[in-house]
Amino acid sequence: MNQPIKKKTRLPINGVLLLDKPVGWSSNDALIKVKRLMNAIKAGHTGTLDPFATGLLPLCFGEATKFSADLLDADKTYQTVVHLGVTTNTGDTEGEVIATHEVSISEQEIHAVLEKFRGDILQVPPMYSALKRDGKPLYEYAREGISLEREARPVTIHLLEFVRYEAPYLTLNVRCSKGTYIRVLGEDIGNALGCGAHLNALRRTHVGHLVLENSVTLDQIIAMPEEQRHALLAPVDALLSSFPEVILDEELARRFLQGQRISLAKEAVDHPTELGRVRVYRAALGDVPRQLLGSAQIQEFSVLAPERLISTSN
Repeated sequence: MNQPIKKKTRLPINGVLLLDKPVGWSSNDALIKVKRLMNAIKAGHTGTLDPFATGLLPLCFGEATKFSADLLDADKTYQTVVHLGVTTNTGDTEGEVIATHEVSISEQEIHAVLEKFRGDILQVPPMYSALKRDGKPLYEYAREGISLEREARPVTIHLLEFVRYEAPYLTLNVRCSKGTYIRVLGEDIGNALGCGAHLNALRRTHVGHLVLENSVTLDQIIAMPEEQRHALLAPVDALLSSFPEVILDEELARRFLQGQRISLAKEAVDHPTELGRVRVYRAALGDVPRQLLGSAQIQEFSVLAPERLISTSN
């Protein structure tokens, strides 16, 4: 008689894994695969990459998922290859070609057009996107052949750098605000050049302060012994390392974890002088290292207001 296959026990792991997402995988499929490889109870990603795109996809596990929204709001950096002269219905290589044009463009013309897309611009979201109308994603309407009016939204292109032009392929580096569609940027550049365009390739290199150089591939994770995979995780506070820190003693840490506001000036706690977001730690005690407690806001009169709290065992 066959014995039932025993399911592995999911583990309450906490931390951040920087994945170099391969081409052809959706962000959710990549997350499910890595979550299974880690035997993790809870995991989430920090903003999607289209299946045709590759590069940095931060994955959050356990307590780190509480801070994943911070990366959704963070600036992103990409390298992209824009195929001039060919437009598709999706704006990338996954769509059907809908128009072709001759390409006879100089680098001087390209530089002049790129200047128009730097800084604050308006961008119309694509039909092939997950934005919803009446509870239904736009891409579902698009697949039914329906095109809906979309309102232009403000985005910021912090960096739009010319890398090289080998006709008809234009390679660019882009650093942009949240909500920017690089597919639309490529299409708009092609339209401004009078020839149309779509994205031939897209690779994300930075999400906020996190960088692709510190990432691992799916193949690398799969090749590792299971017991070594958790060592790939960066600590939860890797998501908060761009914020100043505040360190509390045992009593203040207890009050903070209860959600109480703390007057840092009154308690004589060293703290940043500027108002804004901080990461908060319980001070090291003996052989016990300091412990992340969560994030908070420093408000007027040096008041520390708890924001998102970490579950602690103490």
